[in-house]
Order: sequence, then C-alpha cells, then structure tokens
Amino acid sequence: MSSVMNNETAALLEKHFDTAFDSPNGIKKLRELILTLAMQSKLVPQDPIDRPASELLKAIETEKKKLVKEGKIKKPKPLPEIKHDEIPYDLPKGWHWVRLRTICHDWGQKTPDSLFTYIDVGSIDNKRGVISNDVQLLESVDAPSRARKIVRKGTVIYSTVRPYLLNIAIVDKDFNPEPIASTAFAILHPFCEISNQFIYYYLRSPIFIDYVESTMKGVAYPAINDGDFFQGCFPLPPIAEQHRIVAEIDRLMARCDELEKLRTDRTQKRTIVHTAAIDRLLTAKDDRDFSNAWSFITQHFSELYSVKENVIELRKVILQLAVMGKLVPQDPNDEPASELLKAIEAEKQRLVEAGKIKDTKISSFIDPIDISSKIPDIWKWVRIENICEVIVDCPHSTPKFISDGVICLDTNSFKSGNINQQKLRYVSEETYLDRISRLSPQVDDVIFAREGSVGESVIVPKEMRCCLGQRVMLFRPAKEIFSRYLQLSISNPLFLTKLLSVYKGIGAKHVNVKDMRNALVPLPPTAEQRRIVEKIDRLMEFCDRLEETIEATKIKQTDLLNAVMSRV
Repeated sequence: MSSVMNNETAALLEKHFDTAFDSPNGIKKLRELILTLAMQSKLVPQDPIDRPASELLKAIETEKKKLVKEGKIKKPKPLPEIKHDEIPYDLPKGWHWVRLRTICHDWGQKTPDSLFTYIDVGSIDNKRGVISNDVQLLESVDAPSRARKIVRKGTVIYSTVRPYLLNIAIVDKDFNPEPIASTAFAILHPFCEISNQFIYYYLRSPIFIDYVESTMKGVAYPAINDGDFFQGCFPLPPIAEQHRIVAEIDRLMARCDELEKLRTDRTQKRTIVHTAAIDRLLTAKDDRDFSNAWSFITQHFSELYSVKENVIELRKVILQLAVMGKLVPQDPNDEPASELLKAIEAEKQRLVEAGKIKDTKISSFIDPIDISSKIPDIWKWVRIENICEVIVDCPHSTPKFISDGVICLDTNSFKSGNINQQKLRYVSEETYLDRISRLSPQVDDVIFAREGSVGESVIVPKEMRCCLGQRVMLFRPAKEIFSRYLQLSISNPLFLTKLLSVYKGIGAKHVNVKDMRNALVPLPPTAEQRRIVEKIDRLMEFCDRLEETIEATKIKQTDLLNAVMSRV
C-alpha cells in the first residue's frame, strides 16, 4: 500500500469529519471506519525498512519456548493453518494473517488463597479501555466461583458474553493485592513487543466484532468460548507500524471525542434555549409578552425544531396554550361558557328524569385554590362530570382475545390520539355482548388510558363496533361539547401533571372514575371550541411535517455519510 494512498485516505477522513458531525450516529460510524481502515493497513503509510511480521513471528516462537521452559506458561497446542476462505481481505507486504492465539498467551488460573483484587465484567471502563476504580478487594473465602484467571500489567482482557462484548480493557497498572479476573474474560498477554493497544483496537474493530457474533453460541446468554475466540484471525503488522497505527487511531479518536463534546454542548444549549423560550411563552403576562416570546421562537425556528425531541415538546405546548385560551383569539360575540353550562345542565336533568343516565350528584362548587391557571373571562372552570353525559370505567377483567371478531379497544391499540389498526385486538360476539352490558361505546366517545400510559386517548370513529378492554375509561361528552376539545383537555400536560400529583398508590400510576369526574377543565364557548380544535389539527399536521422533514434530513445525512465513507 503506497504512502500516497494512505495520505489521501487520511485527508478524506479529515475533510469529512463535519459530515459525520451532522449525521445521526455519524461519529459512531466514523470510529468504526477508522478502526476498519487501520486494520486494513490504509490509515498510515508502510515503511519498507520496518522489520516484517515474518521476522516478528520467529521472535514470538523464541519467546514462547523460553516461557514454556521457565514454567511460566503451558506449552500451547498446535494451531491449524489459516485457510484461504477464512482470510477477510488481502494484507500488504510485511503484514501476516495469524491466529489470535499466535500473538498472545494467558497466565493460567488459580483459586484465590489470600486477599485479592477481583476484576469482574462490571469493573471495565469501556469508554477508556482500562480497569475502573470500581474493583473489589476480597478475602479468599469470599471469592466468587468465577474469580480464577490471572492477569498482569499489560494484559488485554475481553468479555466474551454478548451484552458486554465491548467491555475490553488493558490492565494498565500493577494491582496490589494480586489481581484475579472473572472467567467471563478471554485473557490476551502479548508476546514480544506486540502493542497491546493495537490488539485492543483490533478487538473493537467491526471485522472482529462480526467474527465474534457469527461464532457465538447460546440463546439466553450468547457467548463465545475461548477455543473459538482464539481461533479468530489477526492481521499482524510490523512492530513499528503497529505503533504508528495506534498513534494515528489515538489522534483520530481524540477528534471524534471533540466532535461528540461539541455535539453534546450544542444539544444542551439548544435544549436550554428551547426550554426557556417555551417557558416564556407559557408564562407571558399579557399579549405583548406573548408576542415577544413567539417572535423569538419564530426567529430561531429552524434551529430549535431541527430535532424531534423539541417537536414533541412543541406539541405539548400547543395543547397547553389551547386550554389556557392563548391559541386562538376570543370573540366577544360568542355566547359565554356560563350559558353553555346552563344548557348542558338542563339537558342532563332531562336525561336523568327520562331514566337514560344516572344523577351522579357531583358538586358544581369550585374552590378558587384548585384553579391552576387564569383563563379568559368568557370561559369557565368546570368539573368533567358537568360536561359529560356518562363517565364509565372498563370491565375489570381480561377478555379472551381471538384472531378476528369484534374490536376491543385498549391501551395497546392507540397512541398519540390515533388508533393503530395493526395493534387492534378482537373478542368473540359473546364476549362483546358481556362487556357492553354496562355501556356500549358509540361514535365520538372518548376512550382514555387510566393506567400505564395515562393520558393517551382516542375518539371512537364512525362505524366502529367495539367494546372496552382493560386499563381504560369512557367519556361521553354532552352534545354541546366537541369530543376533540374534551380529548385535548384531559390529555394535555397541565391537566395530567395535576391529576397524577395526588396519586399515592403502590405500583403503576393510575386514575379512577371518581378522580376524573371531579377533575377540573377549562370550558370555552362552543364556537371557540371549534376554532381551537381546527387550529390544533392544523398545528399538529404542521408538527407531522416537521418530523417528516427531520427524518428526511437524517436519511439524507446518513446517505451522504455512507457515500463519503465508501470513497475512503
């Protein structure tokens, strides 16, 4: 491999660090590319005066025999030759493919007989590749059965269990008392002057990770055994080139660290600015403050809403502004909510007298201390019971589901206000009739998650014959109330935060029918409800487009990064 080509490779890497910065997982991919290029001899130029790997292999054999003679290691078993189909790629002159066991040895095992330093899988600082300070000093009587493998300064240890594959470290100091590692590690102590840092980087490279994952055995706890591990192929460069490669990897990884810090700082700054801007919007004292707060957001919109996390927060803010009366202007010609409430009460009384609904006798008195925010003068704070004909809990039993039948609506089948058709579950006709004995859901009823994802809700669409599953309750709004407005009222963050703040139960948070009947919501005039719903639907569609744009940008950035990397 010529020095010109390696210099060009390095130049391409340098040139496109900014591409990796903007791409999702770009820095992670860049790190993988750096290791891939390094192990393919494409990262630094070769030097013809370097002592070739073939000479290094002779020195390894000499040292191996010496250590065996001195009784420091056991005589290794002969290794099978590497077959042609095992070779992942061609190496330049001076390099040599060998089995991993060829270039390293272990120090054997022992049962601890005195105080020792125990190195477990959790003792690895896998970001820095060293043993962390979180090691245990144990007496021999307290030794775990896995505490057996001897390690020394300079040893590379590699966790062979899947969840910890990148728990790799170099023992970088002399531990006192004696260090003993878990049998969950493969132990690699380099022969001769082979760089343990080069070994470390190779073990983290995509080529070796692919080998390990293809060789692992087991279902519950997949792992690679020592035999298969040390049969892996290893690209052995001259010693001098190993050190040049390690130095260049260190330099480029430091650049990646800098990029990650810059990205983290940028993300934190954007989050801080966005949080402050939203808070200013929600706490605006008058129209002028609100206008100024919104002006700031619009001026920095493209930066603030270039990530989905902020769009999610924007959706919440839209709902909060809606129930605060700040989303659409009030119209003095609208009939005030107090008149609307009188009409609802009269209709509910008629239905009670006709025996169509029960009189729940919920008090309409509202203590001012319970009011969470100021609302427009023509609005009114009301209890949910006062604007619903019916509020009913789901049957408290798990139905038997079948592959096809009548829809059973539960929290499994809805998210973000929409019904997920792919996750609908079904019950038999008999089960359906049993579950609607209290109440049959009808069009425009609001189904609300009372447990688990509390606050998720959907509106029953036209022509949907269904019953209620578990962990939900049903709201049937009065005819003068828009179902969509009721839905957003009981699903917005302000309402949910207050509702769940009084929860004192054990286990998952949940609400009951009594909680919801007594809960307070702000009621606007009917005409304003319509304007709010229409505005929210438009804004939510806008948020959908924002998220689609963000996703498209991510795909474009990823494709660009992949195209750039394919040139290296």
